[in-house]
Amino acid sequence: MIEIRLHGRGGQGAVTSAELIAIAAIHQGLYAQAFPSFGPERRGAPVQAFARISKNYIRTRERIYHPDVILVLDPSLPKMVKVTDGLKEEGVAILNSHHPEDEVRKILGGYQGRLAIVDATKIALEELGVPITNTTMLGALIKAVDLIELSFLEEAVKARFGKLAEKNIKALKRALEETKIYG
Repeated sequence: MIEIRLHGRGGQGAVTSAELIAIAAIHQGLYAQAFPSFGPERRGAPVQAFARISKNYIRTRERIYHPDVILVLDPSLPKMVKVTDGLKEEGVAILNSHHPEDEVRKILGGYQGRLAIVDATKIALEELGVPITNTTMLGALIKAVDLIELSFLEEAVKARFGKLAEKNIKALKRALEETKIYG
């Protein structure tokens, strides 16, 4: 089973990203679940969402404390929240950042594990016209983790976004190309 914890801000689409991951995995013939962690958050407040993907039926329903993957949609969050808490030693941190690897590792408190970086905010602004990075970061996820096939994710994005799907898919594919992997 692969467990993913998404970090974002209210209104950025972390919950939608988790749902798209799960839908794509299910269409791919896997078992999946996606769920948010909500409290009294408001737009802009830090939020978490979770996704699990497995070849077998998933019995657990608890939040994810020790993810295999963290996906950070907002570049300011690692300065406020220890996003790598509980990340498995062999896991991967996928971040939206315009900073180089060494600076991102410092921002993450000296994190030495596998790292994927993409400037998703820049891509989203250029392709979508808004700084909402959820679908863009899914491109980074596909590049960093051999988990979901692009065609299934495109299908899920088309079903979710309708007329806006093509722009979102363009941003997703661009992130797939521009994501840098370290470690």
